[in-house]
Amino acid sequence: MKEELILDGVSVRWGRLTIVDSLSLSLPANQIVALAGPNGAGKSTLLGAIAGRLAHSGSVRWGAGPLNARSVGFMPQHCCTKADLSVLQTLLLGCHEQLGFRVGEGELEQASEMLHEFGLEALARRQVGTLSGGQQQLVLLAQRLMRRPKLLILDESTCALDIRHQLTVLDILRKYVARTGALVLMAIHDLNLAARAADILLLLRAGRLMAWGTAAEVLTAENVAAIYDVEARVLATDDGPCVLPIGPRQPMKPPSPFPQEQRAVGNVHLQYRVAREHTRHMPLEALNQRQST
Repeated sequence: MKEELILDGVSVRWGRLTIVDSLSLSLPANQIVALAGPNGAGKSTLLGAIAGRLAHSGSVRWGAGPLNARSVGFMPQHCCTKADLSVLQTLLLGCHEQLGFRVGEGELEQASEMLHEFGLEALARRQVGTLSGGQQQLVLLAQRLMRRPKLLILDESTCALDIRHQLTVLDILRKYVARTGALVLMAIHDLNLAARAADILLLLRAGRLMAWGTAAEVLTAENVAAIYDVEARVLATDDGPCVLPIGPRQPMKPPSPFPQEQRAVGNVHLQYRVAREHTRHMPLEALNQRQST
């Protein structure tokens, strides 16, 4: 059976407001898929629906069957922890969900390897709550990987990291996919990092899938302008396209629905209204003097 994530008519609505609008596509496993788009495009909502955290219409399947929640690792936006646990204990919870168990040698070895891979060995005994936001992101991402999910869903899980750690995490995710054949689905704002790391990019706007494909296919000046309302240059590099923003795109003035003559009449009425508002609160003597002149 082919392993792939299949979305069929997935929609999310809050009252009369449509957040994700009837999205359908299939994403084969063994790749990294980046989800990008402006603020409010529906990225987090879509990821939450796929992860089973938000009610939705349509179907989310893994291959021919339903998506098993135990095979999903989900790291939501602004994920943090205040638990009184060490970094090592937090990683081990990724395997068992609760403490009070006998830790096996294999689990300790796996946690040790994960600490080394993320550069967290020196923090192993530190309480998670004493770490910086970026360090907590690294710990919680390592915890998700301890579960070895077939589908790893990350909602802006590198946003608190400096550029070095962002590149490190993307390299770890690439190796994880190569080692396990998993599918990584991640929301990300940095288009250049997305182009560097992802096999496929999905561009959303107003809850709709506007473009998808490789970075070279999707990241064009025309798409950036249409989706982000930003003028940009897109340069071809050895690592993929590089987006250089120039500035916000100036919106075009909508054409007037009235002919030129009616617009002129409308201007006369507008001038009359402005004059009337201006004289409404004038003293009576000044108004009489103005009218007499």
